[in-house]
Amino acid sequence: MGRIRVQRRGRRRTGTVVAVVAALGMTAVLGGCGVTGDTDDVTLTLVAADYGDSKATSSQKYWDKLTEAYEAEHPGVTVDVEVYSWNEVDAKVKEMVAAGEAPDLAQIGAYADYAAKDLLYPADDLLSIPVQADLVPQLAEAGQVDGVQYGLPFTSSTRLLFYNKTLFQQAGLSAPRTWKELASAAAALKAQGVKYPYALPLGSEEAQAETMQWLLSGGGGYTDPQLGTYSIDSPENVSTLTWLRDNLVGKGLTGPVPPGELNRADAFTAFTQGDVGMLNGHPSLMQTAEKKGVEFGMVPMPGLDGPTKFSMGVADWMMAFKQNDHAEQIGTFLNFVYDEKNVLDFSRRYDLLPVTTSASHVMSGAKEDADLKPFLEQLPSSELYPVGRTSWATVSADVKKSIGATVASGGSPATVLARLQTTANRLDAAE
Repeated sequence: MGRIRVQRRGRRRTGTVVAVVAALGMTAVLGGCGVTGDTDDVTLTLVAADYGDSKATSSQKYWDKLTEAYEAEHPGVTVDVEVYSWNEVDAKVKEMVAAGEAPDLAQIGAYADYAAKDLLYPADDLLSIPVQADLVPQLAEAGQVDGVQYGLPFTSSTRLLFYNKTLFQQAGLSAPRTWKELASAAAALKAQGVKYPYALPLGSEEAQAETMQWLLSGGGGYTDPQLGTYSIDSPENVSTLTWLRDNLVGKGLTGPVPPGELNRADAFTAFTQGDVGMLNGHPSLMQTAEKKGVEFGMVPMPGLDGPTKFSMGVADWMMAFKQNDHAEQIGTFLNFVYDEKNVLDFSRRYDLLPVTTSASHVMSGAKEDADLKPFLEQLPSSELYPVGRTSWATVSADVKKSIGATVASGGSPATVLARLQTTANRLDAAE
């Protein structure tokens, strides 16, 4: 894409400009227009994660289309996007930052480490007032460190319990609402010869997600919602993992692969092959299962006495590095990225949930998005990882490595969780 010269568009940066525009009733259009700058060409660099599963579905195509449209409206600013798989994108950004070559923007899995090192612009320096206000509140809050937002939610998802309707009908079952019903259904599916009555992926790929969903369903979680401190070894969490060990894993209801060795991708593949009765899944599993002809249903995660009140929410993050001093151009570009039509385009491409209230309202009422509605309904009451803590990346990695041992034969949930809590406390103290 070639560079074309044009005036840069300013953003809200001074109280005088804001006051004048607000007085004229034009605050809503302030971000990204109205203030004339110089005309020097600027190239922004963006490193982004790939949400596709092939070259044909690569996120590169989305970014190419979006940047072409942006550059047509904002000549003088070129945006170079490099897309990497999730297996390498975080490491790539870390490598660039360590080499003193930070990108202007990164769309990856975590932001807190960079914010703690004062490498990022706060959202207030980048987004227009209307765009910032449009971000889904709990996602925006999750992007804060010490009350300042550095992480901009880029996309999100929640989790539901998927079940194979055909296998359930053959076993005479209905969707479970409680843990007891889930265990009973798993036993009936095992009696029918189902390979994985309940797939429990606690392998290194995404064990922290499966664990969190179960902890929430048992009334616990990684943190105490009142105190804001880690509560990994809480009695509720110990009880939940003990129940899993004794009532699912110990009774052979989780399949031939030990949970600590089963990764999410393999569990999803087994589901699309008709070998799984139940598992926790995010929206993208719908499309894959449909392509394979699997008839499935989706319900909220069962809890102790009924459907769990809190679903696990996940967000991926956009962040802007200060190194190249491109705040003005970054802000104008991000206001474009978070425009409703662009948010909808990305969400619909990959069956993910939008991170803005306006796009969420559109998808909630659109027939083409009906399949996503159950996930959207979970979002307001969802709980996210404690991503605002710089300690979370290490704690999460520790969970991935060791949580499978809690449900193995002879495993001790209390011992493993106590060790994880000690590590988390030590890291928090170091912050």
